[in-house]
Amino acid sequence: MKIKLKPPQWTVFRSPRRFRVLAAGRRSGKTYLALVELCQAALAPNRLAWNRLAWYVAPTYRQAKRIAWKPLKEMTREYWASTPNETELSIELIGGGTIALRGADNYDSLRGNGLDFVVLDEFASMAPEAWNEVLRPALADRRGRALFIGTPKGLNHFFDLYQNAQAQADWQAFRYTTEEGGNVSPEEIESARREMDERTYRQEYQASFEDLSHGIVYYAFSRSDNLHEAKWRAGETLYWALDFNVSPMSSVVCRIEDLSSARDRIFGRSLRMVQVLDEIVLPNSNTLEMCEAFVSRVRSWGPPPYTVRLYGDAAGEARSTSGQSDYEIIRRFFRTQTDLKVSYHIKSSNPLVRDRVNAVNAMLRNDQGERRLLVDPRCKHLIRDLERVTWKADGHDNLLPQLDKTNPELTHSTDALGYLIDTEFGLRQQGGPKSNPLC
Repeated sequence: MKIKLKPPQWTVFRSPRRFRVLAAGRRSGKTYLALVELCQAALAPNRLAWNRLAWYVAPTYRQAKRIAWKPLKEMTREYWASTPNETELSIELIGGGTIALRGADNYDSLRGNGLDFVVLDEFASMAPEAWNEVLRPALADRRGRALFIGTPKGLNHFFDLYQNAQAQADWQAFRYTTEEGGNVSPEEIESARREMDERTYRQEYQASFEDLSHGIVYYAFSRSDNLHEAKWRAGETLYWALDFNVSPMSSVVCRIEDLSSARDRIFGRSLRMVQVLDEIVLPNSNTLEMCEAFVSRVRSWGPPPYTVRLYGDAAGEARSTSGQSDYEIIRRFFRTQTDLKVSYHIKSSNPLVRDRVNAVNAMLRNDQGERRLLVDPRCKHLIRDLERVTWKADGHDNLLPQLDKTNPELTHSTDALGYLIDTEFGLRQQGGPKSNPLC
């Protein structure tokens, strides 16, 4: 078979990694690459070719047929062992290898086959369970390989997969734009640039993972500007903030650095920066287990003694666990930890959600462009919250002053952080800044 691939496609094709993830712009040739990969996998002579099985999986069966069936038949015609099966959308090739097209819309029906290779096209539009529960296990006994391809669709599971692929030994992530694909004229690309909003253009043509969700809450957060590795320095005060949701129970551990200049101090001004050092997220847990996890984490960082300022949901004073409030459990626990000095900074009532959110956004980026809230990249749950939490909407798509809680895994880490930020940097309940505009 004569293969004609362009430089970006060759880069993906030649990769020896078992699992590859490609984010590519529209009309960049990603489906053609997928078909070439399928043929290479089914015809590969270095294994028992008579039993090789390669699948092309699209979000739906109809999409698979519409996108890939005709070009696949044209590409493989000289290698047919028999006439393609139009009902099963499968082609048996000389030597015994088989290529078949499938849809992920009914992914349970895909169980049972052992696979040598699978392409998941437009993975961003599939249920992630199609991969996790069905296709990944199908590759196990044959040590099969997989190629995920598609155009980004916001910060969903395809984004997670792309990010994770950059940190795993047997994975590799690739990205190329519509322009680099070479199939769309510069004039057409320029026309699209003029007609589309900036973020949509970046997603569709530049394969950029953009947050296009409606009513994003923490709009001031930026991975490039707010992520920064942080390390606790022995003797520094630790700022620990908790959210008491049961599953997951979440907390963040921070340090606060005073950046005030001598002139600031003369005029009584404070300029402080918050660095989130780490997060602790426990599924199906309780307050006592969270305390134990916190102490274990902190003691792994350096020698005692430890000074801790604790923040959290005001409702924790009333909520009961085995007859005790959450804060009663915490206080009782820390009385036994002689190397930790803990002070409690819990408001009598929680601030309005919008006030708490505004305080966090102001620290992420204020109107002068200053970013005084940095997050260590290890805080995966907190980062996901900052990027994905949205405002709740009514039946007419009007935004409400409430967080959307439909995803049980979201909001908890940012809630915890928000209690700390509001207490230290938010506005007073009666109005006016807590100390001064720079605080």
